Order: sequence, then C-alpha cells, then structure tokens
Amino acid sequence: MYLIVTRSFPPELGGMQNLMWGLAKEMSKNFMIKVFADHQENHKEFDRKANFSIERVGGIKFLRKIRKAQLINEFLKENKVQGIIADHWKSLELIKTDKKKYCLIHGKEINHPKNSYQNKRLNNVLNNVKKVIANSEYTKNLVIDNGVDKNKVVVINPGVNPAKEINIKSLNKVESLLKIKTPRLITVSRFDKRKNHEKVLMAIRNLKQLYPNIVYICIGYGEQEENIKSLVKELNLETQVMFFKEISIDLKNALIAKSNIFVMPSIIHKTSVEGFGISYIEAAQYGIPSLGGKDGGASDAISHEKTGLICNGNDLDDIYSSLKIMIENKKYLELGKNAKNLCSKFEWSNIIENYKKVIND
Repeated sequence: MYLIVTRSFPPELGGMQNLMWGLAKEMSKNFMIKVFADHQENHKEFDRKANFSIERVGGIKFLRKIRKAQLINEFLKENKVQGIIADHWKSLELIKTDKKKYCLIHGKEINHPKNSYQNKRLNNVLNNVKKVIANSEYTKNLVIDNGVDKNKVVVINPGVNPAKEINIKSLNKVESLLKIKTPRLITVSRFDKRKNHEKVLMAIRNLKQLYPNIVYICIGYGEQEENIKSLVKELNLETQVMFFKEISIDLKNALIAKSNIFVMPSIIHKTSVEGFGISYIEAAQYGIPSLGGKDGGASDAISHEKTGLICNGNDLDDIYSSLKIMIENKKYLELGKNAKNLCSKFEWSNIIENYKKVIND
C-alpha cells in the first residue's frame, strides 16, 4: 500500500488538484492506494465514485496540518505501508516514519532565499526523503541550488489525460462567437503577475496594426482581473480581447481547439515561478502550439521552434517578434501539428511508468 498525502485534491479545481487526482488514479491501477486530503465542500459524492480510499481532514489550516499528521502517523503504526507520496514538503513535515517518502516539487513553494527560515525547513524535509520528484529540469536545478542533495532529485513531468472529444455544439458556439476574427490567441490561467497578461496585451496593441481582426481570448480569474481589464480599455483593445470565466470544460476546450496560438510567456514575480505549465500540453493535445517564457519550466513542455517558441517574458519586443514569427505564413499550423504529434508522451499512461521506476528502485 502507498499513501498519497495532499493539500490539493478534487472536487476543488486547479492544476495541482488535477495532478494529484491523476497520480492517485493511475497509481491505484498498480498498487493499493489511500489518500489523505483536505476537506472540501461536496466531497462525499466525489469520493464515493473513486476506486480507492480517501480520508478527508478539516479544520483551520494550522490545526488541520497537525491533525492530518496525527492520523497518518497512527495509520502507519497499524497498517503495512510501502511508502508515502506527498504533494508538498509541508505535507511531510510532521510525519514520523522510516517508510520510504517521496515528495513532489513544483516551483514557487521551494523558491525561498538560501538559508532563510523557510529554506532551512524545506531542506530538512527534502534531504530526508527517498526521492524528490521535480516537475521540470528548471525546478530540479532550483531545488539543488537551494541546498537539496542532487542525488535525491529526479524529474517527472506532470501527466495529462487523453484529450476529450469536443461537443460539436460547443465548437459551433465558438465559431459563432469568433466569426472572422483571426489570428486567434488564447491564455487559460489565473490572472496574476507571473502569467504576464499585461505584456501580451501590449504586444497585441502593436500586432493589431498588421492584423486588425486579431483576437485574444482570456479564460480565468484572479486578483489581477480588474487591472487587466483596465489595461484593455487603456490600450483600446476592447474589440480584440474576450474574457471568459466559470465556463464548462467543453467550452474551454472548444475555445482552445479553435484558437491558433496558446500564449503564456511567464515570468518570475517575487518568489512565484512557473514550474512547468500543464496548460501548454493541454493546448498541444488540440494541435495548438504555445509561446512560453524562458523563466521557469516551460522548456520541458515546449520544444523551441518545434512545438512552439520560448521567449524572454520580460522583453516586450521578444514577445511581439515571437508572436509575429508564429503568425506570419501561418507558421502556427506546422508548430501545432508537431505539438499534437509529440504530446502523447505526457499522457498519464506513459508518465506513471516513470513513477513506478522511482518507487521500485
């Protein structure tokens, strides 16, 4: 039996939640699995449908962490467990066991100044696990630079499920919305500084001189939403930018599939960094190439000049010229075809084999 310990799990929505659900589901095909997860509203119906045991722990954040660790420590004493896989170094901090421990790392949660209090805490945890599983080469190098034994760190990219077939009604709805608008750019992400919507908008302001029918589709929500909408007005881009949030998965996928370029030239903002970028892979599944930023793990998801481009997200000229290259002569068609052909390596059926190698080592 393996325990999966996570603070992020469905029915809550999000990239981390999808990652831990996908991992638990795939692991359960090969091993007995028990998940310890945080309490979520309406979790009972979701948990009932899972083919493995899920134990939920509620309460305020600090006490929840202590209570969850107590439950896990008690479970370990009473049951035969081969190992523990955690979503975050903090999930392992209070677990006392000599069982094999594996910790996933993602980027921003390990990006603390060297020798700071947080850095010392995470090093104390990560240097005492069997393996640290980084989501990209960037994240691997970051955690090694911050003091973790390089021999403990392996890279396993996040997995995705095979692309779902999109309802024809959703595809037709998108076509009726977009009509003659082209080229079509899209971002699916939270509205925060790291995602770099502002510089994309500035690039579009210049691109619309060449492509008056250009459209930029923004799907998401977040603390920067009002600032981004204000910038759209300031740049006179109301007819070029479309905002969507709280839409169905089918409509989201249809909007991606009917776009030409997925745009997310992420930057490092304070300690926040894009460790991988699963959205690039989800776009590739529908034959859509991506423009990503050099700061972070996008290079693991985007093969430069093959499935998209990597640019300097801090350089407006680089974002503009990269988009121009992809749009000219519809270069995005070739890049998108490559992206679709190569993205299958990220499907969970392939990614889980890397996990099995690590835990069987």
